Amino acid sequence: MSKNSLLLVMVAICLVAAYVIFFSDWFRPKTLQIYHTSRNLRQVAPRGNEIPTLMFGLRPESRITELKVVPLGQFETNKNVLPVWHLISDSNSIPLKVFHYGQYIPGMRPAMKGVHADALDTNVTYRMFVTAGGLKGQHDFELK
Repeated sequence: MSKNSLLLVMVAICLVAAYVIFFSDWFRPKTLQIYHTSRNLRQVAPRGNEIPTLMFGLRPESRITELKVVPLGQFETNKNVLPVWHLISDSNSIPLKVFHYGQYIPGMRPAMKGVHADALDTNVTYRMFVTAGGLKGQHDFELK
């Protein structure tokens, strides 16, 4: 091989390496994408108002190992704030794509025995932390 062809091969290898590092997802940590929506599903409160149901979705569909919801304002000042909803999985949880706030998820249990999801306050921002094996994600939401 001549010096010119060796130089061209080295430049090509450098360009391919730069492309893989900067323009592909091969070296980026995998994250769990979480989204939410609010629906009124005909649950009526005592005053005749409909209670919105909060639905969450995950990309990609995952087996959740831990789920925790905390008030964001309190979490920013105290990282050990009590969660309003905290589930953990000791065994195999089912793969989920969509779930409701406070829903019983097969294969998961409350972190503290006998404690279930608290009611959410309106106009308060909450942060949800989800761990699914090696994937982690967080999502901020507010009940209007």
